[in-house]
Amino acid sequence: MRILLIGKSGQVGSALLATLPRLGELIAVGRSQLDLTKLDTVRRTVREVKPQVIVNAAAYTAVDQAEGEEPVAFRINRDGPAILAEEALKLGVMLVHFSTDYVFDGDKRSPYVETDSTNPINAYGRSKLAGEQAIRYSGCRYVILRTGWVYAERGKNFLLTIRRLVEEGKDLRVVDDQWGAPTSAHMIAKAVPHAVERVVADESLMGLYHMTAAGSTTWCRFARSIVGKNVTAISSDAYPTAARRPLYSVLDNEKLNMRLNIRLTRWEEGLNETLRR
Repeated sequence: MRILLIGKSGQVGSALLATLPRLGELIAVGRSQLDLTKLDTVRRTVREVKPQVIVNAAAYTAVDQAEGEEPVAFRINRDGPAILAEEALKLGVMLVHFSTDYVFDGDKRSPYVETDSTNPINAYGRSKLAGEQAIRYSGCRYVILRTGWVYAERGKNFLLTIRRLVEEGKDLRVVDDQWGAPTSAHMIAKAVPHAVERVVADESLMGLYHMTAAGSTTWCRFARSIVGKNVTAISSDAYPTAARRPLYSVLDNEKLNMRLNIRLTRWEEGLNETLRR
């Protein structure tokens, strides 16, 4: 199996470099080789590689910055994936794409399932939902994996920000009214090859899935688990940001468990593994 991985330098892409090769030949490209804003380059790369599976781990993920750069976010998160879907359809191959819990508004108070209505409340969420829709309406074979609160030992993420603030001796004040499931990039990367194998073997399994760590917590409680010390809990109103965040974005993973036989461990285990790294 020949796999084209797009976004090899990101958090999830970097982790996938270690897990996808067990499926076959891996051709991995970063932004310098394939920029999703350059649609002709996207088409040309896919046609030259001729993969059996395309894994798109590239995305515009700067949630607050997207409020002022919505056209750029849409070009990367919608238009790029739309071209990938078109090329996947032409080649008759499968596209694996990552989306986000931020396609929901957070008004629900029980874990979101795949069939729940979407209603993103920020530009990033709108751009990611548009990317999902472009893929689903393209007619290509696809697997869309919604995840959330992703972190790793590299890149820009909440885990590294909290550790840096502690090293700088800063007092930590973190919102305690936003609920989600912190999910390490390595947890995702371990699960993706199995998902690919299952769907390649049985195309009736393709579709949209939620893929997050088990359990849930708040940003404040996540921060306390990272640093092992007291963190002051505050409300979202006390920490205004350019982009609104859903107050509740926990995802239900039962479809992933039942149809693909994939069950991610609890978020605490993923955090401990990442801290060991």
